[in-house]
Order: sequence, then structure tokens, then C-alpha cells
Amino acid sequence: MKILFDENMPFAKEFFSDLSPNTQLVPFSGRCLTAQQVSDADVLLVRSITQVNEALLKDNKNLNFVGTATIGMDHIDQSYLAKRNISFHSAPGCNATSVAEYVISSLVVLAERYFLDLTKLSVGIIGGGNTGTRLSEKLAALGIKYKICDPLLEQSITDHRNFVSLNEALQCDVISLHVPKVIGGEYSTYHLIDETRLKQLRQDQILINACRGEVIDNQALLTMKKSGHGVKLVLDVWEGEPEVLTPLIGFTEIATSHIAGYSLEGKSRGTEMLYQALCEKLDILPSIQLADLLPKTTISEIKIAEIKITEQIDQNLINKLVKIVYDVRRDDGIFRQKLTDDGFDALRKNYLTRREFSSITVIISPKTDSDVLHRLGFNI
Repeated sequence: MKILFDENMPFAKEFFSDLSPNTQLVPFSGRCLTAQQVSDADVLLVRSITQVNEALLKDNKNLNFVGTATIGMDHIDQSYLAKRNISFHSAPGCNATSVAEYVISSLVVLAERYFLDLTKLSVGIIGGGNTGTRLSEKLAALGIKYKICDPLLEQSITDHRNFVSLNEALQCDVISLHVPKVIGGEYSTYHLIDETRLKQLRQDQILINACRGEVIDNQALLTMKKSGHGVKLVLDVWEGEPEVLTPLIGFTEIATSHIAGYSLEGKSRGTEMLYQALCEKLDILPSIQLADLLPKTTISEIKIAEIKITEQIDQNLINKLVKIVYDVRRDDGIFRQKLTDDGFDALRKNYLTRREFSSITVIISPKTDSDVLHRLGFNI
């Protein structure tokens, strides 16, 4: 069995090497994969930068499984795979926690930079799926008010959350985008934040995009910022990736190379989910778990003395704890310094290891109610 896998999938060799006696594992560069490379593959495992369609698979007669180790699926021609009876699996929710923690780190940094009280902010979450939900849970832990806009989930008879209109969500102090890229139809998200909606933003708002670059009209955003609009920008994704509208970078508070979901846990969960799906297809009992593969962090425990954090959020404490695990300014600095020389894809390929809040155990002494930190994602 020949398995082609994106070279940026952590632990792919560990998960897939023993599926059969004759397993052949072949890594590839995601944006450069050719039809010839895929021609004799039985399994194809990709990430978001590989377009899987008829042009890529036309020469292959053996393929029976395609998996993407990502939440998004706009790079997969699912109709074509279905027509050829090729099994397809994605990894819904695999990096939702990672993206949510990217947003939390960004808010912590901006709160410090502009002397903002986190608990007095309101956050409009556009998209209430896995990522939006994880973010809402972390905001709630911090006592930050939020509103969720998701017209599709609002119609669901099983989702009983209170949803708001897009216009209402856009009135919040912070707007955080977490929708898939959908072009056309009633719920198109392409240029969802267009020139008209951008002009409706207040000078003191914060706009965060950690989903897909095309959700915001980047050129319209640049024009607005050049005119002197004060909206603060956190951009992890860019229209036309891997090309970036470089003049826009100078108008951002935080700019990164589509790495919000790139925690080691987030990327590795995607690999694990595809491993489990392929085991099921092959009728093999999974024998490996991600917990067995994740390395220990350099700092695994933090001790906090004589504090009771549930009565009132200690913003300085949250600031320190979040930054110990992930300070988004690291990735912002790398992006600004190395984008021109290294290129967008190289920054992603060579991304420094980053862990999630759950990799740290917080020990509070004397023992007190530590619900806030636990709900935020830390081990207690």
C-alpha cells in the first residue's frame, strides 16, 4: 500500500508505517504535488494548500482513500471523489483549540499594548462551528462577553445557543472570523467583510481573521487603512495565499503566515484523525494514540502561590500564563522579518514548535478553586 502524505503532517510516519506489511510512505511538498507523483498511490493525505481534483488524480487508477488533515475542505473536489467512489475524510475540529488560543494570545497582547480591560470587551464571533465554539468557551472562562453569528447553525433544531445577526455581531468591540471559504450561494463567505461592511466599523474596534483570507476584501481593507481608519487588525490569513498584499502588513497589529491552527497538538490531531479513519476503512484496530507521541514541554508545571482567581480575573496573571505557552508576537516578528526573503510557504513549513495551554499544569498553593484556568484550557 503506497501512502502519499504532506511533509508537514506531524507524526505521519509513526501513525501510518505499520498499517500493512508492505506499506510505503512517501512525503511530498503540498503546493508542488503533481499528477505523476500521485499516479500509483493508494492513499493520499494532504493539508489545505493541495488542490485535490480531477487534474491531480486523472492518471491514478488505484486511489481509494483521500484525507485532509484540516478543518477546511474548500481545496477538495468532493463531487469528483464521490463519482470515483474514493473515500474521503477530513479532520473537523482538529485545530479548533489552537486557533482559539491564537485569538486569546492576540487579545492579551493588544490589551497590554492599549491598556484594555479584557472583561469589558465584547467579541463578535462570526462562525459558530468547532473553532467558534472553542473560542466562546475560552472567552466565557475569562468573563468576556460574546455574541455568535452563524445563520446555518441558527436553523439547526439541535443547536440551542442564542445567535445574532451579522450586523449585530459587527457592533462588538472585537470581531473574530471563523467561517469556511464558500463562494456563491445564499451563505457565501467570499468577501463577507467587503468595502461596505468595512466602512461600518468603528475606529476603536479590533478585526481578527484566522479562517480564510478571502473572507475579507484585502484591497478594500488596505484602502480604508490608508485613509486613516483606526480599526486594529490581526491577520493570520491573506487573500491570494501564498501571495500577500504586502502593503497591508504595515497597517496590522499582528500579522502571521496562516499558522493560527499550527500548534503541535492541532496539526497532530489532524494526522491522528486520518489514521483512525483509514484504520476503520481497512478494518484495523488503531494501535497508536497521539498522547503516546507528544513530547513533554520544556516548562511542564507552573506553581502559583496564595491566589484565588475565580473571584475576579487577574489580567496580569492571565497575561503571564498565556505568554508562557504562546506569545503571538513571536510569530508576528518572524513574519515581518522573513516573509520577503523566505516566502510564505517556507514560513509555514519551518514553523517553530508551539504547544497548547493544555501542555502546562498549573499548581495553585494553597489549593483554591481554579475553575477559570481549567476552563481556559490549562491542566490543573
